[in-house]
Amino acid sequence: MEGAGYRVVFEKGGVYLHTSAKKHQDPDSLINGVIRVVEKDNDVLLHWAPVEEAGDSTQILFSKKDVCGGDSCTSEEEPTFDPGYEPDWAVISTVRPRPRHSEPTRGAEPSSPRGSWAFSVSLGELKSIRRSKPGLSWAYLVLVTQAGGSLPALHFHRGGTRALLRILSRYLLLASSPQDSRLYLVFPHDSSALSNSFHHLQLFDQDSSNVVSRFLQDPYSTTFSSFSRVTNFFRGALQPHPEGASPDLPPAPDDEPEPGFEVISCVELGPRPAVERAPPVTEEEWARHVGPEGRLQQVPELKARIFSGGLSPSLRREAWKFLLGYLSWEGSTEEHKAHVRKKTDEYFRMKLQWKSVSPEQERRNSLLHGYRSLIERDVSRTDRTNKFYEGPENPGLGLLNDILLTYCMYHFDLGYVQGMSDLLSPILYVTQNEVDAFWCFCGFMELVHGNFEESQETMKRQLGQLLLLLRVLDPPLCDFLDSQDSGSLCFCFRWLLIWFKREFPFPDVLRLWEVLWTGLPGPNLHLLVACAILDMERDTLMLSGFGSNEILKHINELTMKLSVEDVLMRAEALYRQLTACRELPHNVQEVLGLAPPTEPHSPSPPASPLPLSPTRAPPAPPPSADTVTQPDSSLEILPEEEEEESADS
Repeated sequence: MEGAGYRVVFEKGGVYLHTSAKKHQDPDSLINGVIRVVEKDNDVLLHWAPVEEAGDSTQILFSKKDVCGGDSCTSEEEPTFDPGYEPDWAVISTVRPRPRHSEPTRGAEPSSPRGSWAFSVSLGELKSIRRSKPGLSWAYLVLVTQAGGSLPALHFHRGGTRALLRILSRYLLLASSPQDSRLYLVFPHDSSALSNSFHHLQLFDQDSSNVVSRFLQDPYSTTFSSFSRVTNFFRGALQPHPEGASPDLPPAPDDEPEPGFEVISCVELGPRPAVERAPPVTEEEWARHVGPEGRLQQVPELKARIFSGGLSPSLRREAWKFLLGYLSWEGSTEEHKAHVRKKTDEYFRMKLQWKSVSPEQERRNSLLHGYRSLIERDVSRTDRTNKFYEGPENPGLGLLNDILLTYCMYHFDLGYVQGMSDLLSPILYVTQNEVDAFWCFCGFMELVHGNFEESQETMKRQLGQLLLLLRVLDPPLCDFLDSQDSGSLCFCFRWLLIWFKREFPFPDVLRLWEVLWTGLPGPNLHLLVACAILDMERDTLMLSGFGSNEILKHINELTMKLSVEDVLMRAEALYRQLTACRELPHNVQEVLGLAPPTEPHSPSPPASPLPLSPTRAPPAPPPSADTVTQPDSSLEILPEEEEEESADS
């Protein structure tokens, strides 16, 4: 919106003032208004006006800077909002705001009582911005001026605090205070005011009058003697602007801000590319990659084909053993056969450990008894609608039980946790062999066992990474979820825990997992799958006015209604859109595998879909019934009918 001498660069409705100190506001104490950022006469102004005054942009009152002296100054006895006091809800002082001098050419002073609350302030007059605590019904901002007073608290009933801060970051440096992460200190994009900035940040013990000159000459020795790190974004703000460059806009950050000094920036993504899926890899195409002695050739090309199209159902039984690290991509047929014989013997030795425990022993082993009870309960309700597992005496249920109990012997520290049966079921369905299913399941658990650790650190990290990606891809959606107390993305917990097992139809889960197991196009593709689902549902979520309960209900109702091919296409398109951005923050690059991590990860192995190294599993061949000794009669499951999945796909 433009007019004579001004331009509105940001506008957001549903921004309220609360004029009562009561916790439960009555309607008369709420003033609905519009917040605007306006460029006018080489200055940038922040303007709020009630809705009855905000309809015509030409009537914006542009305030002059107040000068102490005269009736317009606030008296010492006049109470003001204390930005250091943070109640569970913020209200403005019931004392009327101080009068403001307005330019008569821009309009008359509003006559309505609500109009008297309108204010306008130059961004250069701001000293700090305080955000509300998370978890409130809505977010609010408190703006403090250089004179020490605070403007009325702005309550964003419809979200939008992050959008406003991103706009302000075009004209100002917003730095998180080392003492209070919710307090942003405001600095101009020039070096003339940095001495005071350093003083307010308390980064230097000595007099800061010559800090800027020393910092520009030798930033490292000056900085590291007093505080540990300064971001490239901040250093760029200190350097002179090249000729022809606008001094009003900040340079793009080269690195992500370090802890303790956060800089808010806005990433501009390019257009989202179109992506098409390829047909599945067939047995004939797979056979062309088999070379002398049964060794696979051109493995990267083969993995790329699996990523782009998946596998035909008849090929999965063999190919999944490679994708899950049970068989080596480089091994020969004879090496594979020897390895399967070795791993078969190893499996039954572990199975015998719990099989040989007597009932009397188990009564004294509460851990094993607890695992057995939990496994029996979970297995009895795992994929019972699938023909492979239906019926009361289905042998597949017995194998699920045996494999999971044997895994407790294989991984004593982790044991069994609810959800593992969901991961094993499709693997046993495809391999139809107890030993093969066990070792493929172990390979899958190498990728995701951190999801099931008691500390939940891996799950917390993934939810944080998902939120980071979503903030870059769709800031308005993040703002909306924040405004509805859903910004933590906890409704995505089940997605990440068991890799969308309960969100897609069974045949689609097989397709999704084999694509993720390729490790292409980079780690954490499962996070982009989650972003893709949210991207597909964003309009429904945002336009329906859902609250937190409705959001959770809507997400749960997506079960079995999603198309895996559509989701995978969108996830790959999001990946390409992100990687095409030259100004992608470093921590986003880390999540996508485009940059090495700057800090070591937690002791828990990453729950990312990384390709398994062949060294994790010695060479082994695809087993067959006539080449592998089978000590247990229940080792093989040969269903009466062919796989149902090919018809369902």
